[in-house]
Amino acid sequence: MRPHGSQSDLEKRRRRAIELLKQGNVTLSDVARQVGASKSSVCRWQQAYLESGSKALRSKEIPGRPPKLSSDQKAQLEQVLLAGPLVSGYRTDLWTLKRIAEVIRKHFDTTYHPNHVWRLLVGMNWSCQKPERRALQRNEEAVERWKRSRWPYLKKSAKTWGPSGLSG
Repeated sequence: MRPHGSQSDLEKRRRRAIELLKQGNVTLSDVARQVGASKSSVCRWQQAYLESGSKALRSKEIPGRPPKLSSDQKAQLEQVLLAGPLVSGYRTDLWTLKRIAEVIRKHFDTTYHPNHVWRLLVGMNWSCQKPERRALQRNEEAVERWKRSRWPYLKKSAKTWGPSGLSG
């Protein structure tokens, strides 16, 4: 598992470990404790340094395919998503994976399959939300009036059931 920190932070940690070992008065265990690494890692760094010099301590490129969207583009996408689908020209105020894929294609000229848009959103700390289902023709005033006047008469009272033989 890759340790926490940026590539440059991890490289600094390796270089610090070698500096401490060069002093000569510390053990591998002490160095490992000071730089926050395992003893075996410090030993491996020391062997690599002795074989290849300081170039062996350099950070290596992260393997794998580079992301299609940069962090700046992801921030721009987040702003577009926060503005809402209506601003992007959709008829309803609901984001779908397909719609987000279309927005990415329009704004960033990059194609994402709708199923992979989900991974992108999770990486941006977004989560799935279920829309509240309400009829388009719903009259909020009539609903509130019904809740105030009719609902209290229909609602069961607390006195409808209780054990027999007890008086309150």
